[in-house]
Amino acid sequence: MNYRLIGGALAAALACAAQPVLAQQAGTYTVGIGAHQVQPKSNNGSVLSGTAQLEIGDNVQPTFTFEYFLRENLGIEVLAATPFKHDIDIKGLGKVATTKHLPPTFSLQYHWNSQGTVSPFVGVGVNYTTFFSEKTTGALRGAKLKLEDSVGVAAHLGVDFIVNERSSIRVDARWIDISSEVKVNGTKVGKAQIDPTVYGLAYVMKF
Repeated sequence: MNYRLIGGALAAALACAAQPVLAQQAGTYTVGIGAHQVQPKSNNGSVLSGTAQLEIGDNVQPTFTFEYFLRENLGIEVLAATPFKHDIDIKGLGKVATTKHLPPTFSLQYHWNSQGTVSPFVGVGVNYTTFFSEKTTGALRGAKLKLEDSVGVAAHLGVDFIVNERSSIRVDARWIDISSEVKVNGTKVGKAQIDPTVYGLAYVMKF
Protein backbone atom coordinates (compact mmCIF):
# COMPACT_ATOMS: atom_id res chain seq x y z
CA MET A 1 0.00 0.00 0.00
CA ASN A 2 1.38 3.44 -0.94
CA TYR A 3 1.07 5.06 2.50
CA ARG A 4 3.43 7.91 1.58
CA LEU A 5 1.22 9.07 -1.29
CA ILE A 6 -1.96 8.69 0.77
CA GLY A 7 -0.47 10.51 3.76
CA GLY A 8 0.81 13.33 1.56
CA ALA A 9 -2.55 13.75 -0.15
CA LEU A 10 -4.41 13.80 3.17
CA ALA A 11 -1.99 16.26 4.74
CA ALA A 12 -2.18 18.57 1.73
CA ALA A 13 -5.98 18.41 1.66
CA LEU A 14 -6.26 19.31 5.34
CA ALA A 15 -3.65 22.06 5.10
CA CYS A 16 -5.28 23.60 2.06
CA ALA A 17 -8.70 23.48 3.72
CA ALA A 18 -7.37 25.86 6.37
CA GLN A 19 -6.23 28.44 3.79
CA PRO A 20 -8.28 31.51 2.82
CA VAL A 21 -11.21 30.70 0.56
CA LEU A 22 -11.02 31.23 -3.20
CA ALA A 23 -13.54 31.03 -6.05
CA GLN A 24 -15.42 27.74 -5.67
CA GLN A 25 -18.63 28.38 -3.77
CA ALA A 26 -20.53 26.12 -1.35
CA GLY A 27 -23.49 24.51 -3.10
CA THR A 28 -21.99 24.58 -6.59
CA TYR A 29 -21.04 21.39 -8.41
CA THR A 30 -19.05 20.15 -11.38
CA VAL A 31 -19.57 17.37 -13.91
CA GLY A 32 -16.62 15.86 -15.77
CA ILE A 33 -16.62 13.67 -18.89
CA GLY A 34 -13.40 12.02 -20.01
CA ALA A 35 -11.37 8.83 -20.09
CA HIS A 36 -9.02 7.06 -17.68
CA GLN A 37 -6.40 4.37 -18.03
CA VAL A 38 -6.23 1.80 -15.22
CA GLN A 39 -2.62 0.61 -15.02
CA PRO A 40 -2.13 -2.17 -12.42
CA LYS A 41 1.24 -2.32 -10.68
CA SER A 42 3.81 -4.63 -12.28
CA ASN A 43 3.69 -7.33 -9.58
CA ASN A 44 0.07 -8.44 -9.16
CA GLY A 45 0.52 -11.17 -6.58
CA SER A 46 0.64 -14.94 -6.79
CA VAL A 47 -1.70 -17.93 -6.60
CA LEU A 48 -1.38 -21.69 -6.09
CA SER A 49 0.80 -21.36 -2.98
CA GLY A 50 3.07 -18.85 -4.66
CA THR A 51 3.89 -21.00 -7.68
CA ALA A 52 2.01 -18.87 -10.23
CA GLN A 53 2.70 -15.17 -10.71
CA LEU A 54 -0.21 -13.00 -11.89
CA GLU A 55 0.12 -10.30 -14.54
CA ILE A 56 -2.94 -8.07 -15.07
CA GLY A 57 -3.20 -5.84 -18.15
CA ASP A 58 -4.10 -2.16 -18.62
CA ASN A 59 -7.40 -0.81 -19.92
CA VAL A 60 -8.91 2.56 -20.90
CA GLN A 61 -12.61 3.45 -20.54
CA PRO A 62 -14.88 6.54 -20.55
CA THR A 63 -15.32 8.05 -17.09
CA PHE A 64 -17.64 10.50 -15.37
CA THR A 65 -17.19 12.63 -12.26
CA PHE A 66 -19.58 14.58 -10.09
CA GLU A 67 -18.26 16.90 -7.39
CA TYR A 68 -20.38 18.84 -4.89
CA PHE A 69 -18.75 21.69 -2.96
CA LEU A 70 -19.42 21.61 0.77
CA ARG A 71 -17.70 24.99 1.19
CA GLU A 72 -15.41 27.16 -0.89
CA ASN A 73 -13.03 24.91 -2.80
CA LEU A 74 -13.72 21.84 -0.63
CA GLY A 75 -15.78 19.19 -2.36
CA ILE A 76 -16.92 15.58 -2.35
CA GLU A 77 -16.28 13.84 -5.69
CA VAL A 78 -17.70 10.62 -7.10
CA LEU A 79 -15.87 8.86 -9.95
CA ALA A 80 -17.81 6.42 -12.15
CA ALA A 81 -16.92 4.62 -15.37
CA THR A 82 -18.06 2.14 -17.97
CA PRO A 83 -16.74 -1.36 -17.14
CA PHE A 84 -12.99 -1.83 -17.41
CA LYS A 85 -11.84 -5.12 -18.96
CA HIS A 86 -8.49 -6.73 -18.11
CA ASP A 87 -6.54 -9.69 -19.41
CA ILE A 88 -5.13 -11.94 -16.67
CA ASP A 89 -1.90 -13.78 -17.44
CA ILE A 90 0.10 -16.29 -15.45
CA LYS A 91 3.81 -15.80 -15.98
CA GLY A 92 5.12 -18.56 -18.20
CA LEU A 93 1.63 -19.73 -19.22
CA GLY A 94 0.27 -16.64 -20.94
CA LYS A 95 -3.33 -15.47 -20.90
CA VAL A 96 -5.60 -17.56 -18.66
CA ALA A 97 -8.62 -15.30 -18.09
CA THR A 98 -10.35 -11.96 -18.51
CA THR A 99 -12.42 -9.99 -16.03
CA LYS A 100 -14.45 -6.79 -15.93
CA HIS A 101 -14.71 -4.39 -13.03
CA LEU A 102 -16.41 -1.18 -11.92
CA PRO A 103 -14.44 1.05 -9.50
CA PRO A 104 -16.68 3.78 -8.00
CA THR A 105 -14.49 6.08 -5.92
CA PHE A 106 -15.48 8.76 -3.39
CA SER A 107 -12.96 11.50 -2.53
CA LEU A 108 -12.74 14.58 -0.31
CA GLN A 109 -10.91 17.18 -2.41
CA TYR A 110 -9.45 20.64 -2.06
CA HIS A 111 -8.91 23.02 -5.01
CA TRP A 112 -6.86 26.19 -4.97
CA ASN A 113 -6.03 29.06 -7.33
CA SER A 114 -9.41 28.49 -8.96
CA GLN A 115 -9.48 32.12 -10.14
CA GLY A 116 -6.27 31.56 -12.08
CA THR A 117 -5.66 29.77 -15.36
CA VAL A 118 -4.15 26.72 -13.64
CA SER A 119 -5.95 25.25 -10.61
CA PRO A 120 -4.39 22.22 -8.87
CA PHE A 121 -6.27 20.01 -6.44
CA VAL A 122 -5.65 17.10 -4.10
CA GLY A 123 -7.94 14.47 -2.61
CA VAL A 124 -8.16 11.31 -0.54
CA GLY A 125 -11.02 8.85 -0.22
CA VAL A 126 -12.32 5.32 -0.55
CA ASN A 127 -12.76 2.96 -3.50
CA TYR A 128 -15.13 0.04 -3.95
CA THR A 129 -14.29 -2.30 -6.84
CA THR A 130 -16.64 -5.03 -7.97
CA PHE A 131 -15.47 -7.74 -10.40
CA PHE A 132 -17.75 -9.62 -12.77
CA SER A 133 -17.89 -11.49 -16.12
CA GLU A 134 -14.77 -13.53 -15.39
CA LYS A 135 -13.96 -15.85 -18.30
CA THR A 136 -11.21 -18.45 -18.43
CA THR A 137 -9.03 -19.57 -21.33
CA GLY A 138 -5.70 -21.25 -21.99
CA ALA A 139 -4.43 -23.25 -19.00
CA LEU A 140 -7.60 -22.43 -17.02
CA ARG A 141 -10.09 -23.11 -19.81
CA GLY A 142 -13.23 -24.69 -18.39
CA ALA A 143 -12.49 -23.66 -14.79
CA LYS A 144 -14.74 -21.26 -12.86
CA LEU A 145 -12.83 -18.13 -11.85
CA LYS A 146 -14.07 -15.59 -9.29
CA LEU A 147 -12.42 -12.38 -8.08
CA GLU A 148 -13.88 -11.08 -4.83
CA ASP A 149 -14.88 -7.41 -4.48
CA SER A 150 -12.42 -4.96 -2.89
CA VAL A 151 -12.64 -1.92 -0.61
CA GLY A 152 -9.58 0.30 -0.18
CA VAL A 153 -8.21 3.81 0.11
CA ALA A 154 -7.59 6.11 -2.86
CA ALA A 155 -5.37 9.17 -3.34
CA HIS A 156 -6.00 11.77 -6.04
CA LEU A 157 -3.91 14.58 -7.56
CA GLY A 158 -4.75 16.75 -10.55
CA VAL A 159 -4.72 20.07 -12.34
CA ASP A 160 -7.56 21.99 -13.99
CA PHE A 161 -6.57 24.19 -16.93
CA ILE A 162 -9.29 26.84 -16.92
CA VAL A 163 -11.00 27.43 -20.28
CA ASN A 164 -13.57 29.94 -19.00
CA GLU A 165 -15.58 30.58 -15.82
CA ARG A 166 -17.75 27.51 -16.52
CA SER A 167 -15.34 24.91 -17.89
CA SER A 168 -11.84 23.48 -17.70
CA ILE A 169 -9.62 20.69 -19.03
CA ARG A 170 -8.52 18.30 -16.27
CA VAL A 171 -5.43 16.10 -16.10
CA ASP A 172 -5.30 13.83 -13.06
CA ALA A 173 -3.78 10.72 -11.49
CA ARG A 174 -5.03 8.40 -8.77
CA TRP A 175 -3.54 5.58 -6.76
CA ILE A 176 -6.09 3.01 -5.60
CA ASP A 177 -5.67 0.13 -3.15
CA ILE A 178 -7.36 -2.84 -4.87
CA SER A 179 -6.80 -6.31 -3.43
CA SER A 180 -8.97 -9.28 -4.43
CA GLU A 181 -9.21 -12.88 -3.22
CA VAL A 182 -8.99 -15.26 -6.20
CA LYS A 183 -11.12 -18.41 -6.31
CA VAL A 184 -10.95 -21.24 -8.86
CA ASN A 185 -13.88 -23.66 -8.80
CA GLY A 186 -14.90 -22.21 -5.43
CA THR A 187 -11.51 -22.73 -3.75
CA LYS A 188 -9.31 -19.82 -2.67
CA VAL A 189 -6.02 -20.05 -4.55
CA GLY A 190 -4.41 -16.70 -3.70
CA LYS A 191 -4.78 -12.94 -3.82
CA ALA A 192 -4.52 -10.45 -6.68
CA GLN A 193 -2.74 -7.26 -5.58
CA ILE A 194 -3.80 -4.88 -8.35
CA ASP A 195 -3.12 -1.46 -6.72
CA PRO A 196 -3.36 0.52 -9.98
CA THR A 197 -2.30 4.00 -10.92
CA VAL A 198 -5.14 5.62 -12.85
CA TYR A 199 -4.37 8.39 -15.36
CA GLY A 200 -7.12 10.61 -16.74
CA LEU A 201 -8.10 13.45 -19.07
CA ALA A 202 -11.52 15.12 -18.83
CA TYR A 203 -13.63 18.13 -19.76
CA VAL A 204 -15.15 19.58 -16.57
CA MET A 205 -18.23 21.82 -16.45
CA LYS A 206 -19.19 23.97 -13.44
CA PHE A 207 -22.82 24.62 -12.42
